[in-house]
Amino acid sequence: MPIQQNIVKGMLKEMKNRSFGYLVNRKWFFLFSAGYTIFIGLPFLAPVLMQLDFPKAAGAIYSIYQFLCHQFPQRSFFLFGDKLMYSLQEIQSAWQVTVNPLILRKFIGSPQMGWKVAWSDRMISMYTSILFVSWIWYPLRKKIKPPPFWAFALFLLPMAIDGFTHMISDFSGIGQGFRDSNLWLAQLTGFKYSAAFYAGDALGSFNSWMRFMTGIIFGIGVVLYGFPYIAEIFETNAENFEAREDKLTLLKEKAIRDIQDFRDQKSLERNN
Repeated sequence: MPIQQNIVKGMLKEMKNRSFGYLVNRKWFFLFSAGYTIFIGLPFLAPVLMQLDFPKAAGAIYSIYQFLCHQFPQRSFFLFGDKLMYSLQEIQSAWQVTVNPLILRKFIGSPQMGWKVAWSDRMISMYTSILFVSWIWYPLRKKIKPPPFWAFALFLLPMAIDGFTHMISDFSGIGQGFRDSNLWLAQLTGFKYSAAFYAGDALGSFNSWMRFMTGIIFGIGVVLYGFPYIAEIFETNAENFEAREDKLTLLKEKAIRDIQDFRDQKSLERNN
């Protein structure tokens, strides 16, 4: 009978492990939301840490997120300064005259200008939109069908075009390419808008609007296309955990009955 008791103990331990797995698969979206919020929040923590005089902690965040973003200061937000964004010329005047991207990305700000968020405006719109769109998608997920792959590709296309043309433009030198002056756009629109709209990367410029809009479109596409498949995987796993747990429950109940029957039989034998 000790063997059966050990079996019951093993079943109880297995059920606890399976219950944890079941909980993770059932609550995957809430776990994702918590972890992803931290992920997209850390770049904003970097300038806060600089402002609070914790440069090493801030430096660690800048170093980690440099693998996800170019961190060009003229395409990034600054907190605790005079302006939210600065032009390339303003950054060069405050720091050093350089168009070397490896040097330029190292500028994180100053007490007067404020401190740079650890990734660019495009990354902010792209990654943040995934979180916000997913919060809208989740309660409506049963009613929304994932788009076909070709439609998903269309969601990605605007950012691919914008990012690729920026990359080609930067080969001419940071601040010197066709996507910096956008003369082609000015001519196309008959110089209808201000020079600040056409040239540069400042907030409200054409380049800024394109990075924000294409990043948001990208985030919408990722959620609508990818998240239904992710949800299906987790929900299937949860159902499998549930079925195995029901089976283990039946086996546990049977083992407990066998143990009780054995004890009753031994008690009768002693009484006789």
